This record gives sequence, C-alpha cells and structure tokens, in this order.
Amino acid sequence: MPRALLSVSDKRNLETFARDLVDLGWEILSTGGTARSLREAGVDVVDVSAVTQHPEMMDGRVKTLHPAIHGGLLARRDVDTDMQALREHGYAPIDLVAVNLYPFHEAVAAGVDLDKAMEKVDIGGPSMLRSAAKNHEGVIVIVDPDDYARVIAALRDGGVDRDMRRELARKVFDHTARYDRAIADYFARKAAEPARETAAFPAEMTIELRKIQDLRYGENPDQAAAFYADRDATRGLAALRQVQGKELSFNNILDIDAAVFAASAWAGDPLKACVIIKHNTPSGVAVGDTALQAYERALACDPVSAFGGVVAFTSEVDADVANAMAATFYEIVVAPHFTDDALQVFARKKNLRVIRMPIAVSRQLDAKRVDGGWLLQQRMLTEFPEDAWRVVTKRQPTSGELDDLRFAWRACAAVKSNAIVIARDGRTLGIGAGQMSRVDSSRIAVMKAADQNADLAGAALASDAFFPFRDGVDAAAAAGITAIIQPGGSVRDDEVIAAADELGIAMIFTGRRLFRH
Repeated sequence: MPRALLSVSDKRNLETFARDLVDLGWEILSTGGTARSLREAGVDVVDVSAVTQHPEMMDGRVKTLHPAIHGGLLARRDVDTDMQALREHGYAPIDLVAVNLYPFHEAVAAGVDLDKAMEKVDIGGPSMLRSAAKNHEGVIVIVDPDDYARVIAALRDGGVDRDMRRELARKVFDHTARYDRAIADYFARKAAEPARETAAFPAEMTIELRKIQDLRYGENPDQAAAFYADRDATRGLAALRQVQGKELSFNNILDIDAAVFAASAWAGDPLKACVIIKHNTPSGVAVGDTALQAYERALACDPVSAFGGVVAFTSEVDADVANAMAATFYEIVVAPHFTDDALQVFARKKNLRVIRMPIAVSRQLDAKRVDGGWLLQQRMLTEFPEDAWRVVTKRQPTSGELDDLRFAWRACAAVKSNAIVIARDGRTLGIGAGQMSRVDSSRIAVMKAADQNADLAGAALASDAFFPFRDGVDAAAAAGITAIIQPGGSVRDDEVIAAADELGIAMIFTGRRLFRH
C-alpha cells in the first residue's frame, strides 16, 4: 500500500485530497492539527508517532525529525542497499508528501515580537520537503494545495510522470528558499532597527518576482522583454486590470507607471486631476471640478504632444470624458473606475487599452538596473509638506500665486530632469523636461506655452532643482512669470534671489529636490 504523509498549515482542499488518496488505496500518515482535522472529517489516519515509535516532544517541535520518516523519504527505490537498510530497521517508504509551512510571513506582517516570530519558524516541514524533493523520482512532493487536483488526476491516469515530479520539486525548492529568505530579511530588519534609516537596505537582498506576461518586445523591436511583478504584490501595477485593447508593451507599462505616479499627487484631493503622459513624462497636467474639465485643461497645455499618449485620471471616467477623448489618438487611458457608458464609447476604438487600477503610490523600493548590479532607493512620495518652505524674496506671493506654486510643484515632481513647469489656475501652461541645461528647459516651457497662445502674465514656475545662475530667472521674468518655487541650495542663491527682487518676482525655497532621471 502506498503511503502519503500530510502535514499542512494551509488546509485548503485537504479533506478532498485525503479522501481521493484513500479511494485510490493509499494509507495516510499525519501529525498534530492535520491529523485531527482529517479524523473529524472521517478520514482514517495513522499518527506519525505510531511510525516513529516515539511520541511528539516539546509541544510538537520534535515529531517528524526521525529516521523512520526521512529514511522513508530519502531511500532510492532503485538502490538495493537503500531499500535493504529500510527493511533492516523496520521502516517503509513514504511515497507522497504534502506539506506547507508555518505562516511566518503572516506572523511578521501582524507585528509580532521576535520570540513569537521564532515560534513560526518551521523546522520539520522544510526538512521533509527538501528530503522528498531531493528524491522526487521516488516521492511525489506537494507544497501548493492548488496542485492536489492535478496530482490526483495523474494518479488516476496511471501515475505522476517525471516532468510533473520535477516541476513539483522545483516549486518546493523555490518555496523553501523564499521562506528562508523571509526569515533572514526579518533578522536583517531587526538588526537595523537602531538606525531605522538603513532598515530597508540589508547587507544582502533577494528580489523575488513572478512573471505576469511576456511582452512583444522591449523599448525597441530587437530587445526581448517580459513584465514581472513583486511576488506578493497586491498594489501598484500588480493591481492593474486591463478592460479592453491590445496587449500591453514594455513602453506602455513604463508610461502607465509614470502616469499613475504623476496623478497620485492629487489622490484624495477634492478636485479631479488628469495627467497626459508622453515618453514617460507629462505633456499636460490639470485639475478641475469634473474629470471632463480636468481633461480638457490638461490637453490644452500641449495637444500636439498628447497624440499617442497615456491619459490618467484620479476619478471615475464617464461618457462625456470618453467622447471628448475620441477626437485624439491615445494608447492608454487609466482610471480607478469607468462608467458602463464610457466603456461603450471606448469600445469603438478596439486598440485603445483601458486600464482600471488604484491611483496611489506606496513607499516601496525603486530599483534601477546598472551593468553588474542594482541601484535601490525609496520611491519618491507624492506628498508635499510645506513646513520647510520659506519665502526668500522681498515680495511675498499672493494667495493666488501660492496656489499656483503648490500646483506647479506637485506637477514638477513627475517631470524628467531638468524639469521646469509653468502653471496657473490649476493647469500647466508649459513644460520643459529632460534638458542638459535648466535655462533650456525654461525656454522650452515658455515656447510650449507660446505654441498655444497662452498668456504667461502672472503665472507661476516650478523647478525641480536650484537655479545655478540667474539666467533662468531672467527668462521667466521676460515671459511674464511673477512667482517661482525651487529647492534652493546653489552657491549662487544670493545672486538668484537678487535677480528675483530686481524683477519683482516672489520666490519660495522648498528645501527639497525633485530629480527624476
């Protein structure tokens, strides 16, 4: 009679699996709570202690760490001396193991202390899994309850073949490696607690990913690509739901991430926000009383660059917005919700990708690949406290200018460096991005505004980093700008402030830089 050892913390589908094994003529060995659950369900179970001839010890800490168990798992069925050793000691093979481990991740996530966390470190479970996986040609090993049904189907169909056995063993080693990594990372975080600023960056780090999909290609057609998410992620792009349209490309996903990041600066704001992204940077940003008003104002900033872009909203998108968007070709529209009427309008454009996902950014690690390694940093939060802000010019900004500066500063955070944003009345008028010189970004922002005949008199300007020379201030004043917000920190700050005073411009230093490379 073949024997199966079942010892699980995750009891999903357990009773059905055990009954199916019994129906197929298997004997069930089990321990502790698993044995109790099976007996209560009417399944005949042999206690592991009856096999080991030794009682469980130390509140169940020692029960399966015994030669009767590991000999039964590790004995090679085609090696006569292994099988003879089993018989000499009165042991028998174990042909299937279904084990999943104590919930260490869940305990740590719940904030338990170190002692309680250690009680959730499984010893016997990983040992049985590794023994069975090492000898997978003789032992079927299951760590995922979702695999029960296919194992039963294979047993009914004549047996579990070598390919499935290897795949199940691979899942075991992957699972135990992640389990051990989680424990090591927990200790690293504990060790770093006295210096919390380093807690996110242990001496060694494993980045665990799961593939979501293969992509048609990368940034260019000659580059292969795929989309991976953090293994346990439930937020960010892992929460993305595509409602319609062509499959997403590498560049699409980058632009969606940029759009959600930019829009998240207004998440929870009573005004509705719209951001139009092109090549990973905004071409227009606006707020309004309605999503339609926000869209029309964002588009007005740069309707030429909007062509082929990605549009993100912080609020529900209705049919009025969908109809307004129909006049322009877009690759993607992103929002937390869409009305049924809006989806009907979008359905007329079969290739338009409609994405439903939350507009929020978490304080996760941001990783950038470099040749031979990785750069890791905390992701920029789209929160903009003003406690460090200070007016450095003789003239104070008016209340209207201050509102414009706040808006421009939020929008500037999403623009690629060197970043210049000109704004007024809750919308961008001109954006200059990604230039080697800050004054060039200023000129481009002014040029973009001029292309739409925008009047810059009384507008506000935001810069993601300090002005190294007064030329940027001179260019802003020549365009009619009356208020500037920037981090400050240049060796020529006094010269820049003097220029602003000379030109009657109000200027705020934030003390915070917003570089995005």
